[in-house]
Amino acid sequence: MHAAGEPVRIVTDGAPPLAGDTLLEKRRDAITRHDRVRRHLMLEPRGHADMYGVWPTAADHSDCALAVLFMHNEGYSTMCGHATIALGRWMIDTGLVTPTPPVTHFNLQCPCGPVAVRVETPADGPIGAVSFDSVPVFAGPLAQTLTLPGRGAVSVDIAYGGAYYAVVPARRLGLDLADSPTESLVQAGRGIIQAGRAQLTIRHPDAADLGFLYGCIITDGRLPGESPASRNLCIFGGGQVDRSATGSGIAARLALGHRQGLIGPGQDWDVAGLSGVAFRGVIREVDADGHLIVTVTGTGHCSGSGRFEVEADDPLPDGFEVPARLADPGG
Repeated sequence: MHAAGEPVRIVTDGAPPLAGDTLLEKRRDAITRHDRVRRHLMLEPRGHADMYGVWPTAADHSDCALAVLFMHNEGYSTMCGHATIALGRWMIDTGLVTPTPPVTHFNLQCPCGPVAVRVETPADGPIGAVSFDSVPVFAGPLAQTLTLPGRGAVSVDIAYGGAYYAVVPARRLGLDLADSPTESLVQAGRGIIQAGRAQLTIRHPDAADLGFLYGCIITDGRLPGESPASRNLCIFGGGQVDRSATGSGIAARLALGHRQGLIGPGQDWDVAGLSGVAFRGVIREVDADGHLIVTVTGTGHCSGSGRFEVEADDPLPDGFEVPARLADPGG
């Protein structure tokens, strides 16, 4: 599948069962005992540095139709909006959820928690848009100063949209989202992720597994409530580049906008990423602690199916990442 151009490779057969009573325990089991599955499907030669995948498993929440692990070139995401949008379409297509026209409702268990999913399923037409309601999201800490090699001090805002992001307008990096070379933006985002992980301490209030800087969102400087649409570039995981706007990133940006007093419940905001195809975000509700539920809407599309193998004499059974520098063959 793909959503707004960002791939979603979904495992349908052949993966080992995961041990654990909760999804976070299964995530730990995947990391410690079965990471070869991720490496096979995400890394070269079967994948590539920007591949993204989903590992379905049984839900431990009785009201959820399915549980999923999200995986990428570096490891396992705690939330993924574009994959949730693609899964909404896929779960109807495969019969995992029975459609109930005109809109089918079900819950999907993600590592950060269950999310409510709604899929447009007209009785006489194709599957339409997919929406999901985020877990509680929030802004903070704000105005964090990072020291970047070659750039000096840069201030970023941290926000949680199911995963933690450092959010920064391109102009603060001496760049322009529209005119600067994409590679310059990507390298700046990678630098912020590395610096943020080394220089910041991030703790999630409920689960230690969720407390880490996942990505960097470089924005065009447009703010929710002040502009009807925006564009951003999200770099995440091991420095890979999201082709979509990043659904959990939209939730994080709306949490920042709400903290800044710029946007309230019910106001739409369209955000596009590298592909130019937008997702729509809207604040659904705000609780007494200032945490938000954000609804993100987009469309998922089928792109193909396949079977992957690893032969016994394959010299790269665990896959590989393209190195930053070629090693000396004789060294």
